[in-house]
Formats: sequence, structure tokens, C-alpha cells
Amino acid sequence: MAPTKAPDSSRRSDRSRRAIHDAALALVGEVGYRRTTIEGIAARAGVGKQTIYRWWPSKAAVLMEAFLDLAGRAAEEAGPQSGDTAQAAQGIPDTGDLTADLKLVLRATVDELNDPALEVPTRALTAEGIIDAQLGAEFVTKLLEPQLALYVTRLRAAQEAGHLRADADPRIALELLIGPLMHRWLLRTLPLTHAYADAIVDYALGGLTPRP
Repeated sequence: MAPTKAPDSSRRSDRSRRAIHDAALALVGEVGYRRTTIEGIAARAGVGKQTIYRWWPSKAAVLMEAFLDLAGRAAEEAGPQSGDTAQAAQGIPDTGDLTADLKLVLRATVDELNDPALEVPTRALTAEGIIDAQLGAEFVTKLLEPQLALYVTRLRAAQEAGHLRADADPRIALELLIGPLMHRWLLRTLPLTHAYADAIVDYALGGLTPRP
């Protein structure tokens, strides 16, 4: 008889983690963050709640990892040849036209913020991060800072090329671009559109005072 092959525990763990990620994101989308529980995630994923507690200390930690996994899968599925939005999701391009490059990536950001699959967990993590300082710090470190670093790199390249003031602080400059988007998204005051993203870039790079 041929020897029986032992089950691959690593593959089983990967399947369980993916099921837990999917369950956490689905529940948050259906019932909201506060009504999502470890017990509910476990039941939805078909695992014991002790399995979740073995890997994560809280539902916020589960959701954080699930969202990172979702973002990673979205980037892989988009690929480098799937259009402007996918290209922007991989990083800020450097075509030599700073205005066009920034409009491209801000439009991609608008699409992500308007995508229900990403919007709900992002809002949940943002809100919970205000209450839970440790989660908030992790949210910034793992989710926000890698994206903000792309802006800093592109803006510094623009400075070197003479397309941006040499004395401009790239960190403050990126906040002029990202801040208005997040303000409108968080407060839901007005629609978040590509036209609005384009206007932010024009205002940030062109300024508000009349030119001679």
C-alpha cells in the first residue's frame, strides 16, 4: 500500500485564516463594527473561537489583518497592465508631469474610498483607532504610512526636477492633497468624485492667490 500523505497543516491554517478574514469583512459590512463579534466571525468562518483567539488578541486585530490581506489581493488582481487606476494603486507614476501624476493617483484613491468593500472596514478601523491608541498606531504604521511614503518620494523627485519649490516640505505638501479627500470622505458632506480630486491637485499646486 502507498503511504498515506499527512495533511498539510500550513495549508489548512492558510485556508482558515482566509475564511476568518472573509468572515470578518463580511460581518462588518452587514452589521457594522460594534455588532461584529469574535463569536460571530468564528461561526461565519466555520472555526472555533479559540482558533481566532490563538492568532489575534481582538476583533480589531482580526479586521486589521483582514483588510491588509484584502488590499494585497486587490493589488495582485489589478496587475500592472489593468488601467490607470491599477497603475496608481501600485505607486505614484513619474511621467515628468507632476500634475497629471497626482491627479491619476488621487482619482484612484477616490475609487478606493467609494468602493463599499474597502470603505466599511476602513471607516471601522479609523473610528476604532481613535479609541484604541495601540490599534490607531498600527493602523497608521501598516496602512497609512506606506501610502504616504509614495507621495513623499514622488514630490521629492519633482523637487529635484525643478517642478516643485525647493523649500517645500513634501510631508506638508502631501497633506494638502490627502487631507481634503479624507475630510470629505469622513464627514460625507459632498460627493467624492474625480473632478474633486483634480481640483485639489490644481489648488494645491497652483495656489489660491492671483498670479501676475
